[in-house]
Amino acid sequence: MRIERLKLRKLNNTRDLGGFPTKDGKKIKRGKLIRSGRLYNLPKSTVAALKAMGVSTIIDMRIQREQIENPNTEIDGVKVINLPIVCAATAGITHTKSMARTMLEESRRIKTEFGTADNYMNHVYELILFGEDGKKKLREFFDILIESEGCVLWHCNAGKDRTGLCSMLLEELLGVERNLVVQDYCISRKFQYRKRFWQLAGLQIAPIPRDFKHILIALIEPKPGYIIEAIAKIEERYGSVEGYCKQALGLTDEHISILKNKFTE
Repeated sequence: MRIERLKLRKLNNTRDLGGFPTKDGKKIKRGKLIRSGRLYNLPKSTVAALKAMGVSTIIDMRIQREQIENPNTEIDGVKVINLPIVCAATAGITHTKSMARTMLEESRRIKTEFGTADNYMNHVYELILFGEDGKKKLREFFDILIESEGCVLWHCNAGKDRTGLCSMLLEELLGVERNLVVQDYCISRKFQYRKRFWQLAGLQIAPIPRDFKHILIALIEPKPGYIIEAIAKIEERYGSVEGYCKQALGLTDEHISILKNKFTE
């Protein structure tokens, strides 16, 4: 299946999960589940398009500092739910400092404590999936989906890590084939090509050591190994993603049935 992004101005990593086929011969309904990056400084045409799509609930997974630095554009009539998920191995620094400074400090710590960006990202994903706060927030994500009406859009900053993990769990529960789940995670790299180009250009001229630059460059890449490793750890501990959602998040067979009936056809 070819995954297409929604062509909306100022949103380069936004897509409808509608049309994704499931193992039982169904498809995810269109206009019900949208994943995205931040909704900052959107033009009127994009706001109008999101309203026309029926977006009724927005789940913002960014922490307070991210929201302050890049606030969401207000959309009349749309409910915004703050569901902050800390996407760092140490929670404290991301709440009090600018995100640019946070990333630089994290790059120094990564080199010392983890050695590589890959080791760091795998550890971050593990904390989100298995840490108590992460599990609590992921359960809330599913509760919102179950209780919501209309179209739900969830996003973080870039739309690849926190958004990607939530999308993976949901797609697995709905029965999407594993290869498509991984493809959906990785396609963020393609959709963010222009943004990455300028990020990489900025890093090349930034007055920071080269080894830190290499770590920062690695952190903006949605590598397939990250999501594959996350799923492998889930299956190692719980047997399957569904087993994880039941045992770790507390979802029931009834909850899963509601999600499938609500979002597939």
